[in-house]
Amino acid sequence: MDPFSLNSLGFVNLLSSQCSQTTQTIDVGSSDVPKPVERRKWTTQEDIVLISAWLNTSKDPIVSNQQKLGSFWKRIEDYFNSSAQLIGFAPREWSQCKQRWGRVNEQVCKFVGSYEAALKEQASGQNENDVMKSAHDIFFNDYQAKFTLEHAWRELRFDQKWRSTSCAKDGAKERQKEAAESVPDSDEARPPGVKACKAAKRKKKGNEAAFDRLESILD
Repeated sequence: MDPFSLNSLGFVNLLSSQCSQTTQTIDVGSSDVPKPVERRKWTTQEDIVLISAWLNTSKDPIVSNQQKLGSFWKRIEDYFNSSAQLIGFAPREWSQCKQRWGRVNEQVCKFVGSYEAALKEQASGQNENDVMKSAHDIFFNDYQAKFTLEHAWRELRFDQKWRSTSCAKDGAKERQKEAAESVPDSDEARPPGVKACKAAKRKKKGNEAAFDRLESILD
């Protein structure tokens, strides 16, 4: 056989064996590709416990001004995972709690503004349900997304940081009204002032002097 033909045949066999090895390597490796881990969504119950954990930890008078960021969120993690309301739930790490709280806080703060605007636009005869519907509409128009954390807003709405200014004004008006109602209207209930006391004494002395002069004339 021609030596050239033998060389060509050997080259073809070598090339075929290399292609076969490459194909086998690809087939074996393709089955080992890891699948992405599915992200676990937060439930309403978890949000409520997280809010309670944040409020209690941030308002702790003993450590509120002395705890570092890491220890602060570690305490929230411990509070969260030990809650009796989350028995049967998988535990959460402090980094997950911190990330979720940032989302909740941001959305609730935005909705506070929407609710404030709805209160200002409240017409006569509209009730709380009408105001809430208007607030959701305002939120959607402003941010092109639905507000899905109403349960979180209801947990935070009366805390000082998230309280509506209109609600605060209404509360101040109520306190002023109560104070006005508690003040007696009759002048008898009010103690006399210093000037009034002096005037009364001068009047009494004048009356006594006139009476003495009258007695002397009669005598």
